[in-house]
Amino acid sequence: MELELLPQVGVGPLRLGMSVEEARGAVQEWGLFQVVHSDPEPGQILLKHGDSELNVMLGFTKGALSGVELFRFLDEDADVRVLLDGLDVFRTPSVDLFEQLGERGHTITEDDLGFDALPDLKVILANQSSHEHPVDEDGDPLYYDYVRIADQI
Repeated sequence: MELELLPQVGVGPLRLGMSVEEARGAVQEWGLFQVVHSDPEPGQILLKHGDSELNVMLGFTKGALSGVELFRFLDEDADVRVLLDGLDVFRTPSVDLFEQLGERGHTITEDDLGFDALPDLKVILANQSSHEHPVDEDGDPLYYDYVRIADQI
């Protein structure tokens, strides 16, 4: 499975600005994910890819899709690629991804909480998960384990 992150547009068939009904229809047509949780009046819909355990959270503001969050898969052998500007967000070491995005002209801001933002793309990346993900020789997370595409950050 390959998911392309389209900054300021969406992820896969999900488009920022679409209604709750349109998002549910897109998810159903997509067929890759099951709905794990949905608020009665959606503020959020949580999706899970069963094989890889990749989670996707859809966030809504005033009935329109305003953000898509992806949480890294737990199965290291999963056939999943999450691409941003052609780079695999969850399989490229975060230090390398950060550098490569900078080389491509993207401004990246860091904060003390472990979040890296690409303000021009309205994308946030993080690698501070408590899950069992690969770590480097210092015990720090090797890869980003979270990415958010939104209409504003």
